[in-house]
Order: sequence, then C-alpha cells, then structure tokens
Amino acid sequence: MTLTFYKYQGTGNDFVMIDNRQQIFDKDNTKLVAFLCDRKFGIGADGLILLENHPEVDFKMVYYNADGNQSTMCGNGGRCLVAFAEFLQVVKHETTFEAIDGLHYAKIQDNLVHLQMKDVDSIDTFDTHQFLDTGSPHHVQFVKEIANFDVKTEGAKIRYGQPYNQAGTNVNFVQQENEDTFTVRTYERGVEDETLSCGTGATAVAIAMHDSGKSAASQLNLNVPGGQLKVSFKKDNKTYKKVMLIGPATQVFKGTITC
Repeated sequence: MTLTFYKYQGTGNDFVMIDNRQQIFDKDNTKLVAFLCDRKFGIGADGLILLENHPEVDFKMVYYNADGNQSTMCGNGGRCLVAFAEFLQVVKHETTFEAIDGLHYAKIQDNLVHLQMKDVDSIDTFDTHQFLDTGSPHHVQFVKEIANFDVKTEGAKIRYGQPYNQAGTNVNFVQQENEDTFTVRTYERGVEDETLSCGTGATAVAIAMHDSGKSAASQLNLNVPGGQLKVSFKKDNKTYKKVMLIGPATQVFKGTITC
C-alpha cells in the first residue's frame, strides 16, 4: 500500500496528516500508526491525524499519539489540521469541526490559527501543583532554572506515579518571566518524552496561572522550546470560557510512503 501524507508542525509539535475522507486508512492498525510516527524507520512525528468527513460540521479530527493509540484532544494538532483543511479547500478562513472532546471553532487570521478549546470549570490546586483538563489531562508545576531541568526523567516520574498511574497525565513545568509571560516545557504521555510544544499544555498553564493569581491578564504568552503560543480566555464565575489557543501552523512537506 502506498500512502500519501503531509507533514505539518505547530511550534515544533509535528504531525503526519492524512486526508481520510475516502476512508482509505486502517484506523485500527496501531502498529501502522506507530511505524509512520517513528523517527528512525517511518516519517517521524509526535502524532498522526486523520481528516474525515462529518455529516453536520466541516470535518472530523481523529488523533493518534506516536505510540499508535487514539488519544485525547491535541491543541497544536487541531490547529495544524485546520491549516490542512484550508489547504485541501475543505474550509476557508474559519471552520467548525468535531474532535474527541466535542466541537471546536477555529479561524485563520494573520497566518496564525486561532483554535477555541473546551471550557474549563474544574481546577484542582495542591501544595506543589495544579491539575486540570483542557481536552487532555495536565499536571502544572513550577520549577526553578527551567532551561536546565530534566523534563524527561522528572516528567516520567509524575506521569506514571500516584495518583495518575498507568492512565497517566501530561506534565508541564513552568517558570514565570513577567506578568503575562511564562516559559513552559512539557512531558507528553503517548510520546513518552518532552515535545517542543503542547497546545493543550500551554492552555492548561495559562488558565492555571490566572486561576492561582500569578497573572491577572486575560491573554498570556507561553514560550515553548519550539516558539511562542498565546492563550486568551474569559472567566465567567468559576468557568473559563472562549478559550483560544493561538499560534502558527506550517506545512513542512508532502510525500508518499509504502507500508
């Protein structure tokens, strides 16, 4: 089987994109997904995303982690898929699509993709960290000297430890730079390593920083190893609404692979 694919990246978070509107891809073949995401033997990516038809909205997003398993929402992947959908002329400038956590509105403006994330109404605060779900589960923790921090080792300990265990969580380590800017490094479950960027992670950090009083701004800048993301929101009582993840999404190349 020869498969046509596209490679996209959003602040260094990279994805294999496949137009699956004709249902050509075997969605139950986890070994195939893992092979395509493998950086040594396949194409190489943090995840694989299928664009599929949807009966009511513009398209459907089906997301797989690099380990081959379908997973929870991926913010940067969603932004890249919107750019891919515009490239395929499925949408123009704005869209509504379905992902695993529900419907998402998005628009492309000034070469940036603005993706509306789910509302967040529950944030658990502990002495050492915060925990919240922004479409995927996220542990948010402050560290010192983040540039020298061992994200992979420390992130894995938290990801597999109590109370998360095998189901796991994504782990974000944070350092504040000023009133509205934070540096973030993320260990992603499913990738089982640090990634250059995590969209749901940046969203979780922004909301956690506002909720904890670290910043009063309603739009925050998140510096990640792969660039910069912005997250804006409105707080209505205890619920964060109109949460927008904003950043670039770029097509890297198109290719074919025999598998």
